[in-house]
Amino acid sequence: MRLHPGLLAVTVAAAAHPRQTGAMDTGIQRPHGARAYSTHRRVRLSDMDAGGRVRLDAVARFLQDAAIDDVEETGWGIPEHLWVIRKIRVDVVAPLLHDRGVEIATWCSGVAAIAAGRRWSVRGDAGGHVEIDSVWIHLGPDQRPARIGDFGPYGLAADGRPVSTKLELPDPPSDAGRLPWALRSTDLDANGHVNNAVYWQAVEDWGRRAGIDAASPHRAALDYRDPIDLDDRVELATFTAGDESRCVAFLAGDRVRAVAAVRSLDA
Repeated sequence: MRLHPGLLAVTVAAAAHPRQTGAMDTGIQRPHGARAYSTHRRVRLSDMDAGGRVRLDAVARFLQDAAIDDVEETGWGIPEHLWVIRKIRVDVVAPLLHDRGVEIATWCSGVAAIAAGRRWSVRGDAGGHVEIDSVWIHLGPDQRPARIGDFGPYGLAADGRPVSTKLELPDPPSDAGRLPWALRSTDLDANGHVNNAVYWQAVEDWGRRAGIDAASPHRAALDYRDPIDLDDRVELATFTAGDESRCVAFLAGDRVRAVAAVRSLDA
């Protein structure tokens, strides 16, 4: 699992609601009459690739900032409430190719005893559109898993939907090709671990070298298993999953710390 610095500082048939089983669902709509937080971000030069597309790691930073601001407003951030990201799904419905400003809305998409879901919807000023769902583990001030109990404004938005902390992405095969991934001190967050958004930098770099078309609609997912620290010697193991997703696993020795997957959104 990956500790997120800012969040230390984020019934009907199952066919109609995939979240009925606790699965992530980027189709969960913004709640009416319940808590949702909205904000605006300008796209800066450092957020774009060479062609002007807003990269996934930049989107991840936008999401983090919105979540931080949200929990700070409601009192569900530090020091009493800490959050660890478990997994995230990013549906790039329309890539942010020419957008230079984005509107971000975020709300609770589900809740369990010690975990909660967070949805974001991102709309660009030039037609870009990204939908995201995620699952977070709740910790108390002692950094141990803690029951959420009365979730205040977020409980109403969750509308009875459960969440599952079960990881979804596969382990790499033993014969997967490996590439070194050099860490920098600037990759670390306030907890001494590699920041969430940095994983997406590796995904972006690997994807470009692997010929993945990030300028077309696609789904990207990340399972965070264990933190990566600066002294870890990390390799990226690349492979193709059974659903034809292109995958990359973050390994320290033979231990999988995280797994990312990318596939066409139409697949």
